[in-house]
Amino acid sequence: MDTFALVVTIGVALFFTYTNGFHDSANAIATSVSTRALTPRAALAMAAVMNLAGAFLGSGVAKTVSEGLIETPEGSTGMGILFAALVGAIVWNLVTWYFGLPSSSSHALFGGMVGAALAGGTTVYWDGVLEKIVIPMFVSPVIGLLAGYLVMTAILWMFRRANPHKAKRGFRIAQTVSAAGMALGHGLQDAQKTMGIVVMALVIADVEDYGDPIPIWVKIACAVMLSAGTYAGGWRIMRTLGRKIIELDPPQGFAAETTGATIMFGSAFIFHAPISTTHVITSAIMGVGATKRVNAVRWGVAKNIVLGWFITMPAAATVAAASYGLVHLAFL
Repeated sequence: MDTFALVVTIGVALFFTYTNGFHDSANAIATSVSTRALTPRAALAMAAVMNLAGAFLGSGVAKTVSEGLIETPEGSTGMGILFAALVGAIVWNLVTWYFGLPSSSSHALFGGMVGAALAGGTTVYWDGVLEKIVIPMFVSPVIGLLAGYLVMTAILWMFRRANPHKAKRGFRIAQTVSAAGMALGHGLQDAQKTMGIVVMALVIADVEDYGDPIPIWVKIACAVMLSAGTYAGGWRIMRTLGRKIIELDPPQGFAAETTGATIMFGSAFIFHAPISTTHVITSAIMGVGATKRVNAVRWGVAKNIVLGWFITMPAAATVAAASYGLVHLAFL
């Protein structure tokens, strides 16, 4: 039963990574597709490859997820908690994908972990949740908004005398690089979050010891599933990010992607903080758009997206707690 529970939990974790890929692929490539810098299929293929590469760049975020948010639960109860946490995250991912809302897969996962841990009577490290999840959740969009605005302002000033057509062509080419950076950052951040969950499952099943390095097969499996999900594409969310917030041109797309990628790499390598790719790129797009004129951004759409961010963790936590209740009744 223990082996079966481990296999099922790892399978569900990899399915979560797949949903994360198609849910969040829009983060990396919506701006490039909407400015026609890349065709949708070329953008998705590039994002899939870069997600795969990004997954191998570090392990700080995975360590935070596996050791810094909840006490590693034990035995079949522990496996039930992880399973329920993943179900909560997957359900929220599918709901927000259906409605085309770019909510955060990361915060769905963290909400699921907290909800399932509370339902299962496991200690939640509230200091870790506050420091690594809640504070970055509020700070990263503000930084994205301001940095996007400043980067775009600098580009407008530097190219103020350039021929507009030549500049746009140049930025369209540059966008392939900035989109690749964004996809690399997404792989670095999001594949590691699932690695952290799989490592917890292995520790609960006594296959790994607490603090062991991440097995290479875990890295490969998470990276491949994230890439496969990315290639499957998330067209509904791509439309929201690429068109509904603001109509982007290539310089704006480049500015938003460069801002987003820089923040993601900085948070992963410096703070080991698992921030939301969705929050960062969405806020960067808003900041970039505001340089045109403040009312160029469709703030009504932006408001709905931000509301989705606030609802994500409690909603996923509620579904995860209910899932744990069902698992407990049926199996524990």
